Amino acid sequence: MRVQLLGTGNPVPSLKRASAGYLLRVGEDVILFDHGPGAHWRLLEAGVRSIDVTHVFFSHLHYDHCADFVRLFLNRWDQGAGRVPPLKMHGPPGFQTFVDRLFGPDGAFSPDLTARTSHPESLEIFLERGGGGQRARPETEVTELSESDVVEGDGWRLSFANVPHHQPYLTCYGFRLETTDGIVAYTSDISHPFTAGEDGRPQYKALDAAGVRGHYKSIAGLIQGADLVIQYLHLPNADELVGGERLLPHRPADNVADQMHKLVATMNRDAGVKKMVVSHLNPAIDQDGVRERVLAEMGEIFKGVLIWGEDLMEIQVGEK
Repeated sequence: MRVQLLGTGNPVPSLKRASAGYLLRVGEDVILFDHGPGAHWRLLEAGVRSIDVTHVFFSHLHYDHCADFVRLFLNRWDQGAGRVPPLKMHGPPGFQTFVDRLFGPDGAFSPDLTARTSHPESLEIFLERGGGGQRARPETEVTELSESDVVEGDGWRLSFANVPHHQPYLTCYGFRLETTDGIVAYTSDISHPFTAGEDGRPQYKALDAAGVRGHYKSIAGLIQGADLVIQYLHLPNADELVGGERLLPHRPADNVADQMHKLVATMNRDAGVKKMVVSHLNPAIDQDGVRERVLAEMGEIFKGVLIWGEDLMEIQVGEK
């Protein structure tokens, strides 16, 4: 099984990193986990066409995880010209409404779809691409996932865990993909335990505070025994690690959010993970000096293979 990182960045605009997107090839299936801004360009750079993709799974509906879905969906329908099976689309509760508001009869792209299924020039291109008969609009039926669901494909089984992020406003799932080659887990985004301060800002607990580890129970189960974990790592105050300025100076020292690299290193160590690749990297952490310090401190805890994710990096799981 091959895993390729399409986007290893976050919502902060970057010329180096696309936002969240991951490509997995298992058997005859081509699977995408999330498809944020820039991920589709990376997909093309990886040599994969939209019409090659068989499945897409969205962990949650933050725009940095789903904005390039528009391009994937429309390009696949347009280039496929009715010759490829419908894309198998999966996402959290609310995903069907999301798709309908984009591509449904009254959706944002309805004028575009009307033109492409009616105008003579568009119909000529449709025929040249191998289409036949009346051009139909794309199918918009999706599968909305619950935590207990299991999805199976060509030699793989995918299960889900509700991971702590921006509930109750968004449901967020992590994924666990099991194959004969091994297990790949994707944590998606993670938020930390806090109480609201008088100014409304989150007051994060200390890394070693009672009950902190229990907050991440679903993630611990998700990554247990995995051959590869695609691990969210976000440290906005990372400059502090090398004596720089804190982006969020109001946060107390040693809070769990600013010590996330140590937290996830411990969790992956305790779960017996073989390889961990960190992703969703913000500019504060992705700079000389900070990068090396973060990896060194994580490496003191996690003794497996530790990888600093980069766009288009490819990782083999199991035998070739």
